[in-house]
Amino acid sequence: MDALGVRARLQYRFDNWMARGTIAIMALLGAATIVFVLLIALLVMVFRVFPDGADEGDFWDVVWGNLMRTLDPGTMGADAGWGFRILMLIVTIGGLIIVASLIGIVSGAFDDKMASLRKGRSRVVEEGHTLVLGWSGKLFPIVSEICVANESRRRSVIVILADRDKLEMEEEIRVHVPHPGRTAIICRRGDPMSVLDLRIASPREARSVVILPSDEEEDPDAAVIKIALALTRHAATAGGDIPRIVAELRDPRNLEAAGLVGRGRAHWLLAGELISRMTVQTCRQSGLSAVYTQLLDFAGDEIYFTDAPQFAGLTYFDAQLRFADSTLLGVQRDTQVQLNPPADYLLEDADRLIVIAEDDSTIRPSEPGTPEESAVRLAVPSPARPEHTLILGYNSSMQTMLDELGSYVAPGSTVCIAADVAAPQLHVSAGVEVSFQSVDSTSRAVLDALDIVSFDHILVLAYRELGIQAADARTLVTLLHLRDIADKQAISVNIVSEMLDDRNRELAEVTRADDFIVSDRLVSLMLSQISESEHLVAVFAELFSSSGVEVYLRPAELYIVPEMTVDFYTVTSAASARGETAIGYRVASDAHSSAAAYGVHLNPLKSEQRAFEAGDCIIVLAHDEASARRLDTAGALGRSAIPDQLTGPVHFSPGPLPMGSGIVEASRNAS
Repeated sequence: MDALGVRARLQYRFDNWMARGTIAIMALLGAATIVFVLLIALLVMVFRVFPDGADEGDFWDVVWGNLMRTLDPGTMGADAGWGFRILMLIVTIGGLIIVASLIGIVSGAFDDKMASLRKGRSRVVEEGHTLVLGWSGKLFPIVSEICVANESRRRSVIVILADRDKLEMEEEIRVHVPHPGRTAIICRRGDPMSVLDLRIASPREARSVVILPSDEEEDPDAAVIKIALALTRHAATAGGDIPRIVAELRDPRNLEAAGLVGRGRAHWLLAGELISRMTVQTCRQSGLSAVYTQLLDFAGDEIYFTDAPQFAGLTYFDAQLRFADSTLLGVQRDTQVQLNPPADYLLEDADRLIVIAEDDSTIRPSEPGTPEESAVRLAVPSPARPEHTLILGYNSSMQTMLDELGSYVAPGSTVCIAADVAAPQLHVSAGVEVSFQSVDSTSRAVLDALDIVSFDHILVLAYRELGIQAADARTLVTLLHLRDIADKQAISVNIVSEMLDDRNRELAEVTRADDFIVSDRLVSLMLSQISESEHLVAVFAELFSSSGVEVYLRPAELYIVPEMTVDFYTVTSAASARGETAIGYRVASDAHSSAAAYGVHLNPLKSEQRAFEAGDCIIVLAHDEASARRLDTAGALGRSAIPDQLTGPVHFSPGPLPMGSGIVEASRNAS
């Protein structure tokens, strides 16, 4: 090593000292001030330059005077004697430099601290907060819904940890969630996959954790699993339990790997399959998406669990009649959830009732209502007939939709897919004929050639691979063409469209489509619900599975004698006689009014009197559509299910679908 001089060594030590931070710099400045004051005092004493009229002075008095002159230059105004004045002037000038340096150091330290706070790297000191890891378009509805859910709490906190600028995050949240109520929203910058950065958000103290992969992530499932692994590692390092984890998976093949993470505390939502089932069910039942939205959001009535030991020994139907302003829809016994149990199901002390209510404080038993049995009608549904569905557009969930559709429709049904993609490899249920047309689904000429009047249901899918705004733009163009065709031909068509951005749904309402499936919003609502109540996992698993209990909108005339004015106790009794649970109704005249919630009324006041008109529907929980058609002489429903996995080949027909093709003709004959 080359020999270093004294100056280089001193420079090195000075640099190291300065690197220690603000306190070290202030200490160095204080030491320099003391040395400077002592040096000037020593010169005064050595050269005996005391003020005029003084022959001597005390050393420490001189030191004190020098220190005061250093801090306050005005104290030298009364000095006498030019020798003393010159030395005190030097003290004053040195004092100005020292004070200015001190101000600069303090100001710089303050600026550095503010910059550090803007970076969002300080640790969150909270308990019982909701932690959101990551940033995507789903964040805003999730935060908004949790704020609504926490309105009854004195104070609640949402912490967001994402690898974005803290100020930008806060600004976007203020724009999209302008009224958070009593909920404090805290943003921190960090990588959710880093165990070190996770400590900033205090995940061990969180009540629940919602994981959101970035919209730009190439492999969102891998990112979600990595974040869950980081949470597990953090818990193992810091000690304590893992909080409840809620996350979305896109590919069901990743579910097995994800299930190994989180020590049993992670709940994985297969968003693609969920939205596919909702889309298929909604295209066959107008208004169903509005029912799902009301069930999942926190703005209106919600699903609650409540203890009711006083109901022990009563039947499920008797308990239904004892809620005047809440709706009983199931029972939790031990860890098992049963929605729509049999009417004679006996309740036990430890059972928890699953109800729809405005708030948990409004769940209270009342005197049992008395149904008007003379108004109850047990009409048999019309026999199933083949259905003909037109699907415009394509995304990766097509196979799941076809599987779901095949489990509902009668043999002889057809599906025509028209999309601007190459013909994919698909399999569908036996008895369903599928044709695929590789065409531009936004083209007016193509839509005219498809003869939309010949189809029972029209489903417009989003091209998700194009991105949110581009996909929604194509959907809007297709909807405008379909509505114009229907208006010019003076026909009524059942159109259901998939939208990715809820703001675009508002634009699409001018097309008067029967239903909109806003996939990202529905996933966000479900993630919010599960993050607030772990018990809802079992309810949603039952409600949105491909078999078991589902939501149906059925004609009111199947339950109630037409033109009779009845209360909802009577509707509840009519549904119970069919082995179903009534949870609301839909008014046909409000079907296209967003202000009237598209005519959907969940959890109505049971004493409310109403005469149902033609087109009105009763919203019920039932076990499956095939069971509804097997009504026996006692009015009870069978519970057998339709097999899910019967598959067969897809028949493709090249080129655009011409007028008078086999599918179109089959639809005309069936209708």
